[in-house]
Amino acid sequence: MTTEIPGARAAEADGRLGVAVVGGGYWGPNLVRNFQASESFELRWMCDLQIERARRALGRYSTVTATDDYAAVLADPKVAAVAIATPAATHRDLALAALRAGKHVLVEKPLAASYAEGRELVEVAAEQGLTLMCDHTYCYTPAVTYIRDLIASGELGEVHFLDSVRINLGLVQPDVDVLWDLAPHDLSILDFILPAGMEPISVAAHGADPIGAGRACVGYLTLRLTGGAIAHFHVNWLSPSKVRTTMIGGSKRTLLWDDLNPAQRIALFDRGVDLTPLDQQNEQTRRQMQISYRSGDMVAPALVEREALRAMVEAFATAITTGTPPPTDGRAGLRVVDILESASRSLELDGAPVALKGMKGTSA
Repeated sequence: MTTEIPGARAAEADGRLGVAVVGGGYWGPNLVRNFQASESFELRWMCDLQIERARRALGRYSTVTATDDYAAVLADPKVAAVAIATPAATHRDLALAALRAGKHVLVEKPLAASYAEGRELVEVAAEQGLTLMCDHTYCYTPAVTYIRDLIASGELGEVHFLDSVRINLGLVQPDVDVLWDLAPHDLSILDFILPAGMEPISVAAHGADPIGAGRACVGYLTLRLTGGAIAHFHVNWLSPSKVRTTMIGGSKRTLLWDDLNPAQRIALFDRGVDLTPLDQQNEQTRRQMQISYRSGDMVAPALVEREALRAMVEAFATAITTGTPPPTDGRAGLRVVDILESASRSLELDGAPVALKGMKGTSA
């Protein structure tokens, strides 16, 4: 039986939540900066296996404690939450220890290194009554929240397709392929914006390793969605140019999101293909299919810029204090891992489609 540390969920006297960041590498310093700037949290610890790296992540004049002792972090009754920014292979053990110590947990993407590990975290968090959140940062950008709300409003109509490109001359990771490195961003966005009742049902993956790195450096994912729609993702470490675009085609409008164009991140096109409804077709038009093309206006909505990571941190605080699931909770993280793991299996099967597990059997 798990024993909860007294006061582990309690806020400080000024209402702030004690938090520790674990992992001082690439992403950890960004979490440190945003937790320190938040009025909802008090950053108490920065933990890393290399204590000098933990100190560098904090900065020269920080009064926050740097340590290489994770047990000391978990033993602190004033720590209500732990944010984990370490390699994916370590996520399960670090997050599980925190949950069993009564701490709320934020985990950098992907949630875990396998579906089984991710499911275990989701179930333990539910059993403990704790918040488990995945840091799918893009879901907190103004562009992605705008896209989600636009789709939910019905303004795009029925979603027919999504096409995403995330390519650059990037760092070849030593432990994961390009799908596990880059695709979680776009898969989390897909999970966030899809309307109720629409979800991925299978994935087919193709990859190539033209430089002999020992893992796929170029990858393509194709997801079949309920209702007959399709989503396609291109990720690449070897492209000499950087591209970050997503196109979403609906029955009414088509949306183009260019994340590298701050002057016009989103463009809405009233252009597309229309098919005369069956109930309006006679025998002759049925033979001709009555396809027509429309060419309307393009609109570029203005977006209020804000730092997505700051919004994510505040969503974490809200989830802890209210007990409501955050927009990118553990179940959302598990759905992304489901796709990634199934994509890896598809690669082994030379691109054959693999059905997704879905959330069947999870108690959370």
